[in-house]
Amino acid sequence: MARRAELIAIGRKLFADTSYDALSMDDIARQARVAKGLIYYYFGSKRGYYLAIIQDSVVDLVASAAGSLQLPAVDRVHRTIDGYLRYAEHHQAAYRTIVSGGVGFDTEVHAIRDGVREAIVTAIAEGAYGRGDISPLARMGLLSWVCGVEGATLDWIDRPRLSRDTMRQLLVKTLGGALRAVEELDPAHPAPPPARRDG
Repeated sequence: MARRAELIAIGRKLFADTSYDALSMDDIARQARVAKGLIYYYFGSKRGYYLAIIQDSVVDLVASAAGSLQLPAVDRVHRTIDGYLRYAEHHQAAYRTIVSGGVGFDTEVHAIRDGVREAIVTAIAEGAYGRGDISPLARMGLLSWVCGVEGATLDWIDRPRLSRDTMRQLLVKTLGGALRAVEELDPAHPAPPPARRDG
């Protein structure tokens, strides 16, 4: 399994720098310095290899962003956002693969990315409301914020003019705005009180 993990690590970098269609199995095997048959052995096809890379990256991202249930609600939100940014900062190629992908319209790839969004929405909902089961309006408010975070984070890792701490503070404050908008339209989902700290 160590060889499979090594191939996934190589693939994360390859697909982040080159589009899916531009990479042949011969290119991948040459860059990985393995026989092409080894990639087929572990993944079955180029598409299977690509999907394995995305799924492996997703597990890491979600684990990094998951907030501890032992922490107070506001601290969980801060920890979730900080974990998300820390992952993007330290695993830029994998983050780009998850968020922007390399294949055009691919329902399986989109489903994986949608799963990441739902996991982050649930983590934020648990931190903000103490539960993951929220109304459609509250979910849409959080989802729209998560989609904005993806674009902002891609820009931030490409042009890192802000520290991670400043970026986290900005995202926490914009989340506060989203939560207040949800509360205004759906009083059953009150926004948590503002944090007394920024760190």
